[in-house]
Amino acid sequence: MKNAKSGAGIAGGAIAALAFAAALAAPAAAQEKLKIGVILTLSGPAANLGEQARDAINLAVKNLGGKVGGVDTEVVTVDDELKPDVSVTKVKALLERDKVDFVIGPIFSNVLQAIHKPVTDSSAILISPNAGPSSYAGKMCSPNFFVTSYQNDQVHAILGKYAQDKGYKRVYLMTPNYQAGKDSMAGFKSQYKGEVVEESYVPLNTMDFSAELAKIAAAKPDAVFTFMPGGPGVNLVKQYRQAGLQNIPFLSAFTVDESTLPAQQDAAVGMYGGANWAPNFDNALSKKFVADFEAATGKVPGTYAIQAYDAISLIDSAVKATGGKVSDKKAIEAAMKKADFKSLRGSFAFNNNNYPIQDLYLVQVAKRPDGKFQTEIREKIFTADKDPYAKDCAMK
Repeated sequence: MKNAKSGAGIAGGAIAALAFAAALAAPAAAQEKLKIGVILTLSGPAANLGEQARDAINLAVKNLGGKVGGVDTEVVTVDDELKPDVSVTKVKALLERDKVDFVIGPIFSNVLQAIHKPVTDSSAILISPNAGPSSYAGKMCSPNFFVTSYQNDQVHAILGKYAQDKGYKRVYLMTPNYQAGKDSMAGFKSQYKGEVVEESYVPLNTMDFSAELAKIAAAKPDAVFTFMPGGPGVNLVKQYRQAGLQNIPFLSAFTVDESTLPAQQDAAVGMYGGANWAPNFDNALSKKFVADFEAATGKVPGTYAIQAYDAISLIDSAVKATGGKVSDKKAIEAAMKKADFKSLRGSFAFNNNNYPIQDLYLVQVAKRPDGKFQTEIREKIFTADKDPYAKDCAMK
C-alpha cells in the first residue's frame, strides 16, 4: 500500500511537472505565428505603385527566412482598389477574420484616411509605407500609427527649395484634388517664394491633361511643379513632351519614378524629382537590395519598395526587442519608436509623431547602360529633415 501511494505520488509529480512545462510553453505556442496584413493598391492605373511595395515586403520576409523577429510569419495581402469604402471592408477582414498583428499600407492618403481609425482603434499596429498625410502628423497623431515614408509635404518641399534656389520667378502648380495633392502644394509653397501662376487641382486618376497643358503653354511659366502618381503621371509626361513644352523645366514628386519610368522611358529622361532615396544610393545594404529586387522581379525598385522593405525591418527589430511578445502592444510600440534597424536609406529616426526624420534629395531621371531607367541622386537638399506638424503632436 505504501508502495502504491509512493507510485501515485511519483505519477502525480510527473503530471504536475508536465503541467508546469506546458504552462511555460504556452506563451511560445501563442506566438507560433506572426500575422501581417498588407493593404495596397494592386489594380487599376496605380497598380505599379502597390506592386513595388508588395514585392519588397515579400522579399524582406524571404530574406528573414520567413521569420520576422524570429517568429514564423504569415503575410495576408489584399487590394484596396484605390476605393476608400472597399478599403474599410478589406481592412476589417484583416483585423477581425485574419487577426493580424500589424497592418502595412496603404499607398494613397485618401485610403489611409478611411482605414486609419478602424486599425488604430484595434489592437493592431498600422504602418504606412507611403501615404503620410499632415492630418495624422499633428494633433491626430497616434501611438500605434507609424510612417516609414515621409510626411507628404516634405518631399514636395524639395522641389520648392530647388525652384527658389534656381531663381524661377513664376511657377505653375498642378496636383490631384485629394489630401496628398493639397499637402504637396503646401510643401512646395513652404519653400518657394516666387509667383504661383496657377494652382490647378485635377480629379484623381485624370488621364487627359490637354486643357491644363494649353493653360501652361499660354502662361509660359519659368517651371511647372506637379505631383501625379501612377498612370496619370505616365500620361502627363508623354503629353507634356507631345505638347512641345520640354523647354519649360518639369519638377515633380512621384510623377517620374521607378513605378512610372518603364512606361514613360525616354520622355522622362532629364526630369527632376524629390525623394528620400534612389537606386544609385551609395550604401552597401541598399545596393544589395537593388540587386535582389531586380533579380526577383525584373524591375528597378523605387521609394515605394524601400519604404515597404523598411516597414518589415522595423517590425523585425521591434519583435526581436520584445522577445517575440507580439501581444504586448505597448512594448512593441516603444521598441518601434526607437527605430533600431538598418534602413536602406541610411539615416532614419522617428520624430515624436512617429513620422521619419531623414535626409531628402533632388533626383533626376537617367537611362542606364542596360537600357533600364531610374532616378539618380543629384543633390542633398535637406539633412535630418523634420516635418512641420510634429510640434502639434502631444506624444513625446
